[in-house]
Amino acid sequence: MRAAVPATTSFPRFSRVVRPGFSAWAIAGLLALPVGVGLAGAMLPAVGYMPALGGTTFSLAPFRALFAQPGLAASIGLSLASGLLTTAVSTLGVALFLAAFHGTIGHRVARRALAPLLAVPHAAAAFGLAFLIAPSGLLFRLLALPFGFDRPPDLLILGDPLGLAMMAGLVAKEMPFLLLVALAALSQADPDRRMALARSLGYGKAAAFLMTVWPTVYRQIRLPVLAVTAYASGVVDVALILGPSTPAPLAVRLLGWMNDADLSLRFMASAGAILQVAVTGAVLGIWLLGERLTGAMRRQAATTGHRYRRDTGFRIVGSLPVALAGSAVFLGLLLLLVWSFAGFWGFPDVLPPSYNLTTWERVLPAAAGPMATTFLVAILAASAALALVVVLLESRRCQFRAAAGRAIRLQPAIAGLIYLPLIVPQIAFVFGLQVLVMALRLEPTILLLAVVHLIFVAPYVALALADPWYALDPRYEQVSASLGHGPITRLFRVRLPMLTAPVLTAVAIGFATSVGQYLPTVLIGAGRLPTITTEAVALASGGNRRIIGAYALLQTLLPFLAFSLSGMLPRLLSPQRRAKRAP
Repeated sequence: MRAAVPATTSFPRFSRVVRPGFSAWAIAGLLALPVGVGLAGAMLPAVGYMPALGGTTFSLAPFRALFAQPGLAASIGLSLASGLLTTAVSTLGVALFLAAFHGTIGHRVARRALAPLLAVPHAAAAFGLAFLIAPSGLLFRLLALPFGFDRPPDLLILGDPLGLAMMAGLVAKEMPFLLLVALAALSQADPDRRMALARSLGYGKAAAFLMTVWPTVYRQIRLPVLAVTAYASGVVDVALILGPSTPAPLAVRLLGWMNDADLSLRFMASAGAILQVAVTGAVLGIWLLGERLTGAMRRQAATTGHRYRRDTGFRIVGSLPVALAGSAVFLGLLLLLVWSFAGFWGFPDVLPPSYNLTTWERVLPAAAGPMATTFLVAILAASAALALVVVLLESRRCQFRAAAGRAIRLQPAIAGLIYLPLIVPQIAFVFGLQVLVMALRLEPTILLLAVVHLIFVAPYVALALADPWYALDPRYEQVSASLGHGPITRLFRVRLPMLTAPVLTAVAIGFATSVGQYLPTVLIGAGRLPTITTEAVALASGGNRRIIGAYALLQTLLPFLAFSLSGMLPRLLSPQRRAKRAP
């Protein structure tokens, strides 16, 4: 007779703690609920109803006041162009880079350089780019000697009316993000077999990738692409630093109305928030139409008989977008560092003649409080996001255990709910949440701010962790189950330890996402909880580059430390733990 296997854990059964299927829907709905609540909170004042400010009847007066604002059409045009051009350039750059360098050393170098690029917040990258391309920036200092400049040229680069500098800053940040998700999706597109088949038909290497592999990769990264589109159409922090101000993009103007001392402007701001939703919806609709047109063009190109074998120069062209984006971020960070230590640095000197610690002696005491707030909010939001995402992913896995050779994926509806806070413009529903917080008379606290940040952190944690979570070989847990371990024990003693590196990376991404949140911090914190990001962006209107450089570097420091720890900690574990690596 077989001896009974003794119980090895006192944990309750996983099915009693997490109901398969239901928990995934519940968590996804919980993350999407603030979007609906926020939109409702913005819609009511938009039609004149906000009793706290005397609005007790429904009216279209807020919309009439909104459409009477001068320069509104130009603001809408800037938002439309920013969303479309930023996404188009970023997506095309990633596609060209992968087509040119898939399977080469350039592919591996780009993968290793992604973590430092992702650690740089949007505002810090925007400041670095500003120091690089401004008329008194590094590029024109380098051109001063050969062209005989003795003073900065009279060019409107930062804040140009077309928003080109703003879009360049967005591309420099969004292209590495899209490259990261594309690299993760690439392994699931069976690129080697597809390209071998296309090459056997006579296609060149780049054409083979674009014709056969990229469509599959794009289908898998479609939600992140749409998230980039929505973010770029309603961006605030980068627009405040690099964008035009006469008129500004729509989201920036909305923020000004929301924070105006004249509270009656809140009604018009609410109407503008609804307009921003419509603008972002139009951008997404145009992008989806462009997807269809691009697909039709690709199919048409496949029927012409051309094989595009001559692609020798394509590798140079394909490397330019990613190389320029990465170089701009790295050079910008270097300039921030130099400016934070520089003494007097006049034009056209390429390097400052003297260095000192005066700036840091002024900045560090003043930045201690915002740094502490930033860290506490980020660690709370990232930890809560990890817990929710783990429950969501494990719930889905328990509900649909994969048959042999069948992969588990999040349902499209669940994934859509998770990504909804990234698709709907922040300025729209976060303003509605601010109205709700005011109606409930909630005081701004660290915990409240962390809960709001969680709305935006959780989607990125899910994006980073979903593929490694479902790719882990289930036989490890089957062996553990055969020894009598329950589901909870297998989760904490087998799955999570083996996925230490992906889990820590997901936490680092969530931490960095929270650090970079500007708009939710400004609106929900109501100025009482300044973070290093809000302080850095507030300096954009000033002209002290030394102070700006120091604050932008401090903003980058926390995400950089998070990514560094996520890479170092797995290597410091025991040899037995390091030997167990997830695929």
